Amino acid sequence: MVSLLMMNLESRHLVMKYLEDFKEGQVIALGTYPVSEEAILQFGREFDTQSFHTDPEAAKQSAFGGLIASGWHTGSICMRLVCDTLLNQSACNGSPGLRDLQWLKPVRPGDVLSGEVRIGEVKTSTSKPDRGSMLQHWLLKNQNNESVFSCNVVVLMMRGPSTGLEAWRSQAQNLWFSDGGCTGGKAE
Repeated sequence: MVSLLMMNLESRHLVMKYLEDFKEGQVIALGTYPVSEEAILQFGREFDTQSFHTDPEAAKQSAFGGLIASGWHTGSICMRLVCDTLLNQSACNGSPGLRDLQWLKPVRPGDVLSGEVRIGEVKTSTSKPDRGSMLQHWLLKNQNNESVFSCNVVVLMMRGPSTGLEAWRSQAQNLWFSDGGCTGGKAE
């Protein structure tokens, strides 16, 4: 398991994208994700127990006329696509939050969702020039090209190696043994 983690970290470093690699107006396609009835039920039963997410028969009597995915499930699918396509290959430092979250149309069993990220404002921090932030607009559509989910996310990013990131990364990597264990900042 540790060797797989280390391989993922090594391959991630090879394709790393930094703040300055993104430009306002850039659109990044996220690929597709099929939504199964089983996944809707499983997510609903664990996290959003409203009957139109957990019981196909009861859902027929709801305003939706059938089973639909929780909006939080739809958002989680979007997050998975964004991570797989973009965030796991970037010097992302997380996010302070999102805004304008919208569930635009119900997601149903059998839907195939596709997504995109549109890059908004990209700016360097004035107090910490080795990092910055960007605004991203996340959008999911179903197989009929109907928008089902959108939100705006502020993403914190590191700038490239020429901005001091290598020193930061070296310091962070020195906290880890070669076998993947953490030194807790103490020398071996």
